[in-house]
Amino acid sequence: MFFHIDPSNGQPIYAQIVRQVKFAIAEQTLRPGQLLPSVRQLSMQLAVNPNTITRAFQELQSENLIETLRGRGVVVTKDALAPCRKQRKSIISDRVENVIVEALRSGMNADEIREIVDKKLKALEGKVTAVGKPPD
Repeated sequence: MFFHIDPSNGQPIYAQIVRQVKFAIAEQTLRPGQLLPSVRQLSMQLAVNPNTITRAFQELQSENLIETLRGRGVVVTKDALAPCRKQRKSIISDRVENVIVEALRSGMNADEIREIVDKKLKALEGKVTAVGKPPD
């Protein structure tokens, strides 16, 4: 798995990890029963404190998306796919709504907003990789 952590995006690192694990489950890069990297591996890979990874894993575990199997490690639960897909859609919808509200409050109209979105989508097409895919 290839996580991307951005310390300057205003969101706690553990929350970025939680969101990316959910997105990886939603896109089926992480499948039920599949092992996640260990806390140590992930903290070294991302150059973050192991406690940050532990906090992310605890949150995912409290939502029953991952579970610890004694002697094996942390795995995706069998029922994780549907809630992760639902949450992914909700997370993205909320973020898009916030941007649209900000644009409307600034005096832009719907056509101007659509024009920006279309340009950005075209500019980013093929340049952004999903959580579970290695960068080019």
